[in-house]
Amino acid sequence: MSAANEKARIDLAVKHVRAKAGKVKPRVGIVLGSGLGKALDRMKIAHALPYSEIPGFLPSTVAGHAGRLLLGTLAGVEVVVMQGRIHLYEGHGPKDVVLPTRVMITLGATRLVITNAAGGANPALMPGDLMAIRDHLNLTGTTPLMGPNEDALGPRFPDMTDAYEVGFRRLAHEKALARGFVLREGVYAGLLGPAYETPAEVRMLRGMGADAVGMSTVLEVIAARHMGARVLGISCVSNQAAGLSGHPLTHDEVQTTAKGIESRLFDLMSDVLPTMAKK
Repeated sequence: MSAANEKARIDLAVKHVRAKAGKVKPRVGIVLGSGLGKALDRMKIAHALPYSEIPGFLPSTVAGHAGRLLLGTLAGVEVVVMQGRIHLYEGHGPKDVVLPTRVMITLGATRLVITNAAGGANPALMPGDLMAIRDHLNLTGTTPLMGPNEDALGPRFPDMTDAYEVGFRRLAHEKALARGFVLREGVYAGLLGPAYETPAEVRMLRGMGADAVGMSTVLEVIAARHMGARVLGISCVSNQAAGLSGHPLTHDEVQTTAKGIESRLFDLMSDVLPTMAKK
């Protein structure tokens, strides 16, 4: 795909969404990981657009990912929400994976809360913990920036030093303590999937500095930083990684644990969104 075609595809999707969204002008975009959709009952949804209706969007085929783009308000802030995401392991290319992220930013959501369900590679992380992502390891073997660069989207060589904004992390820590719980912090490793990691791979990841591991997020963050958006990343630790838990890993466990902590996640998001929208 040429850079010009990529920009044209983004613009076509944005035009469609704006035609459906009326006066909604989102300030913050939210990406929801596996099993993190039920708490959207707190959101005042003005428009719900299935991915299948948005030009260029691909359907999400994974359980726990509804595959809808939602526009409305949460905690008094106008937001656009990806209720489910697209993954490389579904057979899609990196530019397809990040198209919804680029569309949200083009709609005006230049601040993003990107969430995921992750395995705890650090033995100190327990199922049910929330972890602010401090940095990431892109181990997917690819990037959405591969190929010609579209200067209208961002620079050829975007800086990733502060990919997960320190000010947003501090805010999240403060709000978590005010809610009476400790927000963990660490490095997220993004792998291709869909097989869970082997115990040997988890030991390797720990040696590389990873605290949590999953199959998403890193490409979205690269695309977001390419466009100058600011990111708060939060991993919901759904299980201990292979070799730490003592039992086989299943997607059902991921979804069940995520559903158990989504209320706390949305408490936290409701607290941080008003300040994020102003910064």
